[in-house]
Amino acid sequence: MSVIDLSNLPFPGNNLRSFLDSVCETHELDFAAYAGMDPIAQTVHGFVNYPDEWQTRYVQEGFQHRDPALLLASRSIAPVDWQRLRGERTFRDIFRAASDHGISEQGLTVPVRGPYGDVGLFSVTRNCSDREWDLLKAKILGELQTAAVHLHDNVIHSHALTRKLHHPSLSAREVEILQWIAAGKSQQDVADILTISNRTVEVHLRSGRSKLGALTTPQAVGRAIGLGLIHPE
Repeated sequence: MSVIDLSNLPFPGNNLRSFLDSVCETHELDFAAYAGMDPIAQTVHGFVNYPDEWQTRYVQEGFQHRDPALLLASRSIAPVDWQRLRGERTFRDIFRAASDHGISEQGLTVPVRGPYGDVGLFSVTRNCSDREWDLLKAKILGELQTAAVHLHDNVIHSHALTRKLHHPSLSAREVEILQWIAAGKSQQDVADILTISNRTVEVHLRSGRSKLGALTTPQAVGRAIGLGLIHPE
């Protein structure tokens, strides 16, 4: 799963890094981060106000693939308090590394579900005792949920990210096969035309359906037409 850094993309009238800083300042938090997960394009996109050294290390060591806070929150509709993850070895390993950069294991991730099957995850941290954290969380949780929705809406409606969400990276062969299917050809017809096996056609169709988030081939064809990847016959 690749990572797209949104920190340098243009968001008219809205500096998202500054927004994270203001959330931290307003609510006496140490750090904040936004990570969006697109299941079709298989990307993570986001921006944080963590130290640069930790950002680099996090990506280089592939923590985005294993971070239990992100993985659990991406499957949840409720905020995930990191306290419940302390028993997991992966969590301990990641936050042992994070502590080298001044990042506490005390935190919370708020999930937001978007209109295209996308998921936004807004995380905040604070170096404090469990009691202090529980009191702070109860006080600011509603505002953090509002901030999470604001961030995700701004990201989802940015032109740069909308292109990434709406245009899955189909291979040339996948596009070619879907175009022939759109023209009314059967799988065997396509195999004969392209001088490949029926099984190979099915493999490419299965991959194309997955990338387009489609359950059936006709649905994949419809979505590919709608996205301008192929043309109706």
